[in-house]
Amino acid sequence: MKEPKLMSLSHMRTILEPHQQQLSDDIFINEELAIIYGSPSVFRLVMLQQPPFSINDYRLGIIARGTIDVNVNLVEKHISAGSVVFLGPGTIISPLRISDNLEIFGFALSNSFPMPFPAGQLPTAFNGQVRDFQVPASEADIVTARHIVDTLWHIVHQPDYNRMLVSSLVAAQMHHYDALFRRYTDQLQAVQTREQTIFDRFIYLVNIHAPQEHQISFYAQKMCLTERYLGTVIRQASGITAKEWIDRALITRIQIELRHTKKSVAQISEEMNFPNPSFFSKYFKRITGMTPARFRDFLS
Repeated sequence: MKEPKLMSLSHMRTILEPHQQQLSDDIFINEELAIIYGSPSVFRLVMLQQPPFSINDYRLGIIARGTIDVNVNLVEKHISAGSVVFLGPGTIISPLRISDNLEIFGFALSNSFPMPFPAGQLPTAFNGQVRDFQVPASEADIVTARHIVDTLWHIVHQPDYNRMLVSSLVAAQMHHYDALFRRYTDQLQAVQTREQTIFDRFIYLVNIHAPQEHQISFYAQKMCLTERYLGTVIRQASGITAKEWIDRALITRIQIELRHTKKSVAQISEEMNFPNPSFFSKYFKRITGMTPARFRDFLS
């Protein structure tokens, strides 16, 4: 059985290590920080590692050229040049396609990185209420973000690694992204329909609670809506039933557990709040076409 494969910074280092010489002009990585500097090679390598992946750290990127299609927290997204991207702890991501001309700049922070903010005082976009965002930005805003990454890239390649200066540059980028995020959400709220607002809130809750809460009633109660109304809105907004969204999130979490941990089927069944392993196995087979044990054997 493979070791747990959370796509952490340490695991990325393991993936990239055999290619370090070829990638030295495009990627910097140490125990607490990784920087991608233009090349999409890291994405191509990661896409070979059997997604979906779970993220437990902070990742901020700039799409400077090209496009990327990716499933982030259940929602498939097409992200194009001129966008800034954030992936936070708890994100589940599955890269799907990248264009041949993709050019991306950004950085990832491990859990050991000295966050440049006092406890509980992260900028709004990073305080845990938002798990991910992708925001279109003006040319001037992209240039600002690029300047910060360029400076960070320069600093980490100096003979003496200046940790305090690196932390300050990370803080500057996070403040910049926070301002872009708040401006974008203010504009979006001005034109967004009530139905879209309900859908976004539902997906947010599903991403958090689906491993333990499998019924629409839980989400309807959380949102102070009736089950019937919530189900109608979700189907109208997405073309998919609310139950299907819950099943998607739950199956994705189960597959990650089966693929990347040594937990028994019974243990996963209990952690995912199923009444018993038999019911769990029947549910998984109904959705995926194979039993949990068969799925695990297929990957080994």
